[in-house]
Amino acid sequence: MKTLYFDCFAGISGDMLVGALFALSPDLNAFKAELAKMTAFNSDDYSVSFEESAKNGITGTHFKVHTHEHHPHRGLHDIEGIIMSSSLSERIKRETMRAFALLADAEARVHGTTPDKIHFHEVGAVDSILDIVGTYILIDKLGWPRVLCSPINVGSGTVQCAHGVLPVPAPATEILLRNVPIYSNGSPMERTTPTGALLAKCLADAFSPLPGGVIVTSSYGLGTRDSDIPNVLRVLLMESAPKEPEGFERDRVASLAANIDDMNPQDFALVCERLFEAGALDVWCESIFMKKGRPGVKLSCLCESESADALSKLMLKNTTTQGVRRSTLDRVKLCYKIEKISTSLGELNVKTAYLDGEPLRSTPEYEDVKRIAVARGLSMPEVRSVIQNLNL
Repeated sequence: MKTLYFDCFAGISGDMLVGALFALSPDLNAFKAELAKMTAFNSDDYSVSFEESAKNGITGTHFKVHTHEHHPHRGLHDIEGIIMSSSLSERIKRETMRAFALLADAEARVHGTTPDKIHFHEVGAVDSILDIVGTYILIDKLGWPRVLCSPINVGSGTVQCAHGVLPVPAPATEILLRNVPIYSNGSPMERTTPTGALLAKCLADAFSPLPGGVIVTSSYGLGTRDSDIPNVLRVLLMESAPKEPEGFERDRVASLAANIDDMNPQDFALVCERLFEAGALDVWCESIFMKKGRPGVKLSCLCESESADALSKLMLKNTTTQGVRRSTLDRVKLCYKIEKISTSLGELNVKTAYLDGEPLRSTPEYEDVKRIAVARGLSMPEVRSVIQNLNL
């Protein structure tokens, strides 16, 4: 699986993200050709360029928009006209308008009005529109990979904007970043802009530490500010860990656990079911003895690192525990493939595991065995007996 990881150790802005994404697949003519598809957007009012430069010793790409526009204030309806009348792909248009609608909602909540009455200031100007549309053009060119994002450094202090001096994060930025992990580090400055917050919120499938996998390449998008922390956004292009020659797959998973001694045992079944539905790789319960000799249950869950926060929250909400322990584990798995076979009882899926490139064992999928047993009025062992006679 191809994954883009946004490492926002110095924050994120629209121009930083466009610069980093462009560096992964640099084709200026193709990028300009896509922008030109917005025919309702006067291309004479702007030009774009990408420049190689450095911040605090880190070399990266700076996306620049050169504009002579004199009427930067646009409403959501104006932007919709520009985007939807273009010949950009339907997915780019849909995702771009979803982003602007989210931004309009945030601005409306700040100003106590409705999204249709909002006139964007900085974000309605040519450069910010190109940041947002340009990001989706480049994501499309990269094949719409999975996007994960680190916790975001928002900065501190104050920022000068169209409404005067405001605290960092600016009000609209703060609304956009609700339910997103943030922190403040470095000298006072705005490190995450409204456009950067918007794009991180819209693009990220999850906010997590660096996931397991193989780094294919990396890029750095440069901002315009100088600071004690390099004003750059790092983007890592990653692939899932390759299969090892000996037939193993290796990855890293999160392990969640909670010791519980004051919960109705009947309620654990629903908790386990909800954890699986939310993406858990495995869930189990163990009988334990806790302090003062009280019997209890250890509820454990394995999951992908990017799902750990959501599943921890689910455990806290659906059990009586006051805390969830978390650790990261290295995992080794057998390679396998699933094939559909025909039997006298009907079709079912069989999973075959391999070791050193050779078949190790084949196992019929439980749900298929159960389905056939119910449909045929047979017991599970009777169904398995028929399947085993096929010499899987």
